[in-house]
Amino acid sequence: MIPVKVLSVRYLANVHPSLCKALGAPENCPSLGLITTDSDDATYIALDEATKAAAVQVCYSRSFYAGAANASTPNAGEVIGVLAGPTPGAVRSGMEAALSALERVGFDAAGEVPFLAHTVSRTGAFLSKEANVPEGTAIAYLIAPPLESMYALDAAMKAADVKLQKLYAPPSETNFGGGLLSGSQSACEAACAAFAQAVSEVAANPKGV
Repeated sequence: MIPVKVLSVRYLANVHPSLCKALGAPENCPSLGLITTDSDDATYIALDEATKAAAVQVCYSRSFYAGAANASTPNAGEVIGVLAGPTPGAVRSGMEAALSALERVGFDAAGEVPFLAHTVSRTGAFLSKEANVPEGTAIAYLIAPPLESMYALDAAMKAADVKLQKLYAPPSETNFGGGLLSGSQSACEAACAAFAQAVSEVAANPKGV
């Protein structure tokens, strides 16, 4: 697994209502936690974990164009995420859960081709909204470079009883692609395995000859 680098974390209490509103935080959530890392998709999975561990919401999240290798400043990385909660303690608890998840979630590599094939066994509020599924649904979170992502996504959907809930059509802001698939946990794991195998196939033989 390619380790995720956490670049910056900061907490804000009693945030100005205008800023909270602009960031999408509910009126009863004046405390915020901000994080940047060098891996957007791993961070989105981690932010979802925060919503399961504490009374927080992901009020804002955005990937940066071109990815971490082209970050504009040392602490910018590839993504920013903002947690909103009713108290500083809730936000800190949520952020700690996210940071813990980032120690377990990351991209793998097939040669020089990075990819993410991760089963979320039970979605929280954030990924449930992203995938348009009920909270607690199992999903396969699949990401790879543009061609590899589409080739491998097809393989994943043919390998298991899963449903495409969201397509990340290439190129994304970070020049990748992929999708979110729903199904049973075992089906999502089978889809992830097929996705990884297909990415490896393209990495080993890009032209298919």
